[in-house]
Amino acid sequence: MPYANPDALVETDWLADNLDAVKVLDGSWYLPAQKRDPVAEYHAGHIPGAQFFHIDEIADPNTDLPHMLPSTEDFGKAIGAMGITNSDRIVVYDGIGLQSAARVWWEFRAFRHYDVAVLNGGLPKWKAEGRPLETTVPQPERATFGAKLDSGAVRTIDQLLANIEEGTEQVLDVRPAGRFNATEPEPRPGMRGGHIPGAKNLVYTGILNEDRTLKSADEIAAALEAAGIDKSGPIVTSCGSGITASAMALGLHLIGHDQWAVYDGSWTEWGGRTDTPIET
Repeated sequence: MPYANPDALVETDWLADNLDAVKVLDGSWYLPAQKRDPVAEYHAGHIPGAQFFHIDEIADPNTDLPHMLPSTEDFGKAIGAMGITNSDRIVVYDGIGLQSAARVWWEFRAFRHYDVAVLNGGLPKWKAEGRPLETTVPQPERATFGAKLDSGAVRTIDQLLANIEEGTEQVLDVRPAGRFNATEPEPRPGMRGGHIPGAKNLVYTGILNEDRTLKSADEIAAALEAAGIDKSGPIVTSCGSGITASAMALGLHLIGHDQWAVYDGSWTEWGGRTDTPIET
């Protein structure tokens, strides 16, 4: 079957033909263990016209948790400073192929800007095809961007705690199985292993091809079914810190599942506390 919401994904050839008609954002982000600097890589070469979306800076400054959603006011100011308005179509990519770009995609949707898409295969596919890069950093004029939070796209720790008893939403943890089952350590020091009680596991790369492009709608649906997910019911995605949970949310959206949300704090919040129940 075709994607139910194909506009959430664009191909490299389409973007090459439409660079002047969209606002392009580099949403690259890496774990410290990956030893990559997304800002330095952006300055070394990015898709023409792209601006850098700093996931760790466009975030809530009032928490120790990484890159939590900022306030509507702060998000609106940051996006307006990029010269982006509510009428712009946005395309996001990253340096992995498909990972943190989906987080930026989700953030725009969480603030009710729905005309946003992810570049399938990201910068690696763009470069592999020999497409142009530039080092010039755009200097846009400030614009007005109005942000309004869609609370239905976000879940908090209190909601996840209540859901353990209520069981109204399926929790889909997209971390690797070793971390989910506490047989491998978490990448963040001192964090407990395991998962939220009742959660199911499907590592987010299970919906990606080897080249980090998204699998077909049928393959995504089959992967969810194999993980024990009821696609007719509501799903909350979770990961380490809300990055790859957004990639799974993108997959759900593409196949037409409209009852999904992202647990923003994810395992960094849940596993970093001592008062939250854990299964292994």
